[in-house]
Amino acid sequence: MWDFSLGRAIGLMGRTLPFILLRMAVYFGITLGYILVTGVGAGVGWGVGGFGDANFRATTTAWGGVAGFGIFGAIMYWAREYILYIVKAGHLAVLVELIDDKPMPQGRSQIGHASAVVRDRLPQASILFAMDQLIKGVIRAITGLVRGILTILPIPGAQQLGGIFSAFLRVAVGFIDEVILAYAIRTKSDNAWMSAREALVLYGQNYKPLLKNAAWLAIIVYGLSFVVFLVMLAPAALVVYLMPGAWAAGGVVFALLFAWSVKAALLEPLAITCMMQVYFKVIEGQQPNPEWDAKLEQMSAKFRKLKEQAFATETKSSSQSLTVDPV
Repeated sequence: MWDFSLGRAIGLMGRTLPFILLRMAVYFGITLGYILVTGVGAGVGWGVGGFGDANFRATTTAWGGVAGFGIFGAIMYWAREYILYIVKAGHLAVLVELIDDKPMPQGRSQIGHASAVVRDRLPQASILFAMDQLIKGVIRAITGLVRGILTILPIPGAQQLGGIFSAFLRVAVGFIDEVILAYAIRTKSDNAWMSAREALVLYGQNYKPLLKNAAWLAIIVYGLSFVVFLVMLAPAALVVYLMPGAWAAGGVVFALLFAWSVKAALLEPLAITCMMQVYFKVIEGQQPNPEWDAKLEQMSAKFRKLKEQAFATETKSSSQSLTVDPV
């Protein structure tokens, strides 16, 4: 069925409790921020609506809530690369060491240790964010290749089936980009771009078992997220009821936000831990296949860009090592 151990993944998650608590604080804090700023916006709109009739007040309240939601969304858009750097990459760094049965350093907090590891591999948040975006692009190209194979099969309705399958895979591969980053951290290379390139080639040459496990994890994660959404509908509706003007669609939106926060704080790291188990086991003893390297270079501009950055970093490191300080 699948090749990962949920029990071991949950055990590893428990051993990274400081990061789980940090993720909960960040993602539930984001949800709370959306609710508060949306409420403030609705309150301002409700106050402005006092200058008109009931319909005018309802309209200004709704637009105030939408404006508040949008403003906070824009703030989070700009903060996303720092969340990736501080929260996600740090958690990956700890999980990599625990999966390899390495002990945590004594006399040093888990979060502090992870932050030092990430800074050592990737000194700037912008570098990690740019790498992550390129990795996602390459993964989408591999997914497109799988869809292309499916659509040329002599099966009735293969093209329609390929479209559905591709949409599902886009959801499923959402866990894989962080596994590629985990490989880059695990190799302890001075050139994280080169490590990411190798990891993507290894992913490409093993895409069948990896996509199969990613698909199972997508079903598990999004199924549990839907359950959380249903459970949170009632309290979310109560929050909306307490807001000025009682924004009708707010209950569904806030329930979705609560479900997203649970998914991001708890379910996603569980899925990524499972995928790391599978990925590291599948690629053990393998070397990147030059044929897959060439295939990815041909079909993905993102891979070509990542490869260029990898060799540019390699050249820069070599030139620096050859530089002799003047006496």
